[in-house]
Amino acid sequence: MGQLKYPAGSQPVFSTSVDQKHPLGARGEDIFGRTFRYCLVGAVDLVVGNAIQAAAQQANHQQRTPVAAAIDDDLIDISIGATAITARDYEAGMAVIDTTPGVGYSYPIRTDPGALSSAASVQFTLAAGWDIEIALTTTSRVSLYANPYSRVIQTPVTTLTNVCVGVALMLLDDADYGWLGTHGCFSTLIDGTPAVANSVSVPAAVAGGVAINSGTLQIVGTMMDTGVDTLNQGVFWTVD
Repeated sequence: MGQLKYPAGSQPVFSTSVDQKHPLGARGEDIFGRTFRYCLVGAVDLVVGNAIQAAAQQANHQQRTPVAAAIDDDLIDISIGATAITARDYEAGMAVIDTTPGVGYSYPIRTDPGALSSAASVQFTLAAGWDIEIALTTTSRVSLYANPYSRVIQTPVTTLTNVCVGVALMLLDDADYGWLGTHGCFSTLIDGTPAVANSVSVPAAVAGGVAINSGTLQIVGTMMDTGVDTLNQGVFWTVD
């Protein structure tokens, strides 16, 4: 079953659910100090022991022109680009202001308006307790970022399309909710033969695998023994 110390009454680690039991990205911890994050699986099942990444961001939802918004407003209005929005794409996501006025601020999104066609105007409600701190104008630019734990996918070969967020702890069916391992010892698919105590990174030459760290790749953890190619072995994960 795999019961967590918190959150109280949490969905067990070794379980899946078609219904959402916790906020996306909710942090769990077991009695051994290992940490976990709650996620929604994308369109493809997750394989146990595979490294998992956030879904790719939409380029056409970046650097959008907002409607003017005053200080203390809790709404952000933009017109999206040539890529449609699917319902709940940006629920629990972030709106990042990347051009002044307001540059450097980021705001958590509570809700989105559902599915919208490309080039539509869309209004996002900020999370409770969050308001615009610096007034936005049509000179500002807003970029949308989906919650990194929403519609997660296996890390691909060669090039990540977003940040690695954890490791799959069991088979998780597409569109189901469950937990990823993020900090501590977890069984992980090994690519190559990294030495004990070597840092490992993604992507690797095999989808879902980790390999000895190479240059600018994302480090996800450290080998706990000598790596054996294609085996699942203990890696001390440190993405959280």
